[in-house]
This record gives sequence, C-alpha cells and structure tokens, in this order.
Amino acid sequence: MEVQTSDLKQVRKAAGLTQAQLAQLTGVSRQTIIATERGDYAPSVYLALRISRALGSTVEEIFSLQEESP
Repeated sequence: MEVQTSDLKQVRKAAGLTQAQLAQLTGVSRQTIIATERGDYAPSVYLALRISRALGSTVEEIFSLQEESP
C-alpha cells in the first residue's frame, strides 16, 4: 500500500499556512513537510494526527491509502 498525500498541500494552503509554519506547529522540520507533500515520506500515525489537527482537518481528508499496482 502507498500513502497518497496530494491533498496535504491544498489543505495547508487553504488554512493559510506556509510549510515552515506547519512544520513549527507539528514539531518537525520544513524538509519533513516538503517530503510529505511530495509523497516521498509517509508520516507516522502520530505525525499525521498532529498535521490534521494543525490544519483543522481529519487524517482521512489529507491522507489516503492506495493499493500499489503489481
């Protein structure tokens, strides 16, 4: 399974936050937010919860699972 994070950037921008601001709110580096938005990094459940709370959203709205093609 692969975590899809394409909605993270849209939700972050809609919340009026920069990557640096979201990083500060969630206690991670800006590079972690960048990698997560690109889909290069799948956050832990704990980080996904912190991100969703910081954005006033739910984990399900920001992150989704997709089956990988064989």
